[in-house]
Amino acid sequence: MEGGRNYRFTTTFHSFCALLIFFSLNFRYSHSEKEFAVGVILDTGSWNGRMVNSCIMIAASDFYNINGHYQTRIVTQIIDSKGDPLKALEAVQDLLKKNVGALFLGPEMSLDGTLLALLSEKAKVPMFSLGGSLTSSDEYPYFFQLSHSEALQSKATAALVESFQWKTVNFICEDSEFKSGVLSHLFEYFQEKSIQIGHISALSSMISDDGIRAQLNKLMSMQTKIFVVHMSPSLASRLFLSVKSLGMMSEGYAWILTDKTRNFINSEELMQQMEGALALKPYVPPSIKLQNLTLRWRKEFQDEGPFMNVKELSPSCVWAYDAIWVLAGAVEGAYTKQYPKLAEEHSSESKKILMKELVKTRLKGISGDFQIVNWTVSLLKAFEIVNVIREGERRVGFWEKGVGITSEIMHSSLSSNDLKVIIWPGGSITAPRVAWPRGKKLSVGIPKKNSFTEFISLEYDIHSNTTRALGFCADVFEAALEALQYEVPIEYIPFVDANGESKGTYTDLLYQIYLEKYDAVVGDVTITNNRSHFVDFTIPYTDIGVGTITKVKENKDMWIFTKPVGADLCLITAVFFILTAIVIWFIEKPFNKEFQGSLYQQIGTIFLSTLFLSSRQKLSSNLSRFVMFIWVILVLILTSSYTATLASLLTVQQIGLASRGANVGYQTDSFVERAIASNLNFMDYSLRPYSSAEEYADALSKGSKNGGVDGIIDEMPYIKAFLSKYSPDYAMVDSASTTNGFSFAFRKGSPLVPEISRAIAKLREEGTLDTLEKKWYNKPSSLVNQELPPKPQVLKVDSFGGLFVIGGVSLGLALFARIFYIIRSKLNIYNYMFQTLASGNLAIMLRHMISSSELKETTHV
Repeated sequence: MEGGRNYRFTTTFHSFCALLIFFSLNFRYSHSEKEFAVGVILDTGSWNGRMVNSCIMIAASDFYNINGHYQTRIVTQIIDSKGDPLKALEAVQDLLKKNVGALFLGPEMSLDGTLLALLSEKAKVPMFSLGGSLTSSDEYPYFFQLSHSEALQSKATAALVESFQWKTVNFICEDSEFKSGVLSHLFEYFQEKSIQIGHISALSSMISDDGIRAQLNKLMSMQTKIFVVHMSPSLASRLFLSVKSLGMMSEGYAWILTDKTRNFINSEELMQQMEGALALKPYVPPSIKLQNLTLRWRKEFQDEGPFMNVKELSPSCVWAYDAIWVLAGAVEGAYTKQYPKLAEEHSSESKKILMKELVKTRLKGISGDFQIVNWTVSLLKAFEIVNVIREGERRVGFWEKGVGITSEIMHSSLSSNDLKVIIWPGGSITAPRVAWPRGKKLSVGIPKKNSFTEFISLEYDIHSNTTRALGFCADVFEAALEALQYEVPIEYIPFVDANGESKGTYTDLLYQIYLEKYDAVVGDVTITNNRSHFVDFTIPYTDIGVGTITKVKENKDMWIFTKPVGADLCLITAVFFILTAIVIWFIEKPFNKEFQGSLYQQIGTIFLSTLFLSSRQKLSSNLSRFVMFIWVILVLILTSSYTATLASLLTVQQIGLASRGANVGYQTDSFVERAIASNLNFMDYSLRPYSSAEEYADALSKGSKNGGVDGIIDEMPYIKAFLSKYSPDYAMVDSASTTNGFSFAFRKGSPLVPEISRAIAKLREEGTLDTLEKKWYNKPSSLVNQELPPKPQVLKVDSFGGLFVIGGVSLGLALFARIFYIIRSKLNIYNYMFQTLASGNLAIMLRHMISSSELKETTHV
């Protein structure tokens, strides 16, 4: 019986457990999780598109395996864009119409980030982009850029170029990128680091292979062999096949790829075509999570075909994995805590609640700390710098935000700012430098001049059948070339016609550079704004500005000594002289016999004591000496001012060209005429053109009244050259910084411009430019000796008002002190007399009155 009871109990227990399991399973599977639709637009034909797609599936699986009790489930709808931007845009619009809860856009999407942001903002649907870049995300809170910003990558690219001391690069991009303005950041950071973009090749995505080769042939003819490439993978693959076939992946070339170009190239064949290039790659910190995800991905998707033959996950894949976790957590939080019908309804209220959950979600993800701050996902703080080799990629360093180029990501005392050894195109381990192509000569245009040949002239060598350039400009140019770290062979080509005469103006000569007939122009070429539109100038190697020279004339004016002082100053000084003399007489007369006597004697003493310093020893009163001291100071100041002004009038032969309507000369065929008329306010009828220093001297010697000129206005180098020959008879009387000096002109974007500019700066610091000036200007000091100060002003009362105020106050105080003393003395005498009368001592009073005159004689201040 007991066994039967046990049997029945066991049977009942098993039946109960089975029933419990049945109802539990039935409840689990009958319970339907709320699905949340997520649209995913990718190019499933690319290896990176497939990788991101697989990572999204793994992320969703991992999330719900850990959080199986969640009541919501993300369901992805994959749309294949086939790499077509228009098809991708159409897919975005279709999915938004279907009320998907969120969108994921693949890394190969080349659509404008602003357009995508506008669509997401209008639909109020969160959009996670792995490709499209957005300048400012504050205005579009529903658009989340998971990839790095263009500004950050541009900063890293500029720093990488700067680390090799390259000052000029060529840029190759897709025309859609160029027109969209995405590259504005790159140009901005290049400009900050004084890096010039010599040439920009914007290629259409529809360009033929022949068109690509034509563009590359044009780039090959240029001196700059440093290239930065930013374009889509399909176009980049075609580009580098042509680059390899044309021999542009050889020694002397350098190629820098942005992440957009590098991130899509995984073919071993393409790697071989790009061997030696440098590329920027977003840095994802290594971790156990990343290692496990990579192993799982390789295990589960190893049969996906050749696209899966990669060694590591792309950063886009890792960012997509973390973003799915964040989105799934936000969807569950919004559903269970605030809005249970989130998956069924897509009202504006439910979308706002989802956004709030997204913003407050925090995740310690594989890519690092994943959080949304100010509507921006900040994931990237560093780039890897990788060297493309035959086997794939090799890390050679990092660019870290706030640190710059470094050999290790953790900037410690052991890390350095140097990259590891780089294998450049052609197998070289030495960074390419700007160098002139072998076998090519620099064609230099030379103007034909008949005057001022000390600057530039031509000499034909019959034996070698070559043209030589002589003069100051040619010497500076050749000295600058010698300062370069490489040799540049040059060929001088005169700008003359069949008769050996000049073919045109200097502007015509410079335009030949734009027409690619010359590589450069050397001569007395002035930098102007309109010329800089079609050529690039180096820094000037001469003084800037223009000067005015005139003939030194002997001044025969017998009354010139009266000109330094104005009439008002003479009158005030005379009045002050008389007042001073009177005050001194008033103080000294009672007790100084020199100031007593007849009227004529007193007048003579008054003025002589003021005029001659020797009379100061005869003054007895301290008040008189004080007044004389003030007068002497005033006289010394006036005398020194008068002497200086008179000396200037005697040495400076200044002319008033504009005010007197004088004629002014300038150099023929020079833009100085325009500068004179616009900046110096001379009328056209007063201007006279001359073509040589000899004509300058002849016109100045005649003067305006005899058909010549009273002044010549020309650029400072010409002024120096003229004064080196005629300095005793002529002087520069004025100057103005209205021109920019002489410079060497090159083709637009020529890398020689910064190199020659640095060489000119070095020549100036070392004194080489001064030495060359002394060589061609026989008397270089003549300019300094003959350059005169501005015309002195006539001395007037206004300039000495304070001095006369001090003198007048001093006279008043001295006069007041003397009068006060006299009054006080009289009062003392009267008081004594009253006291004597009151005491009845008449005899003593009479005796005092008799001696009172003597008392005056002995009373001193």
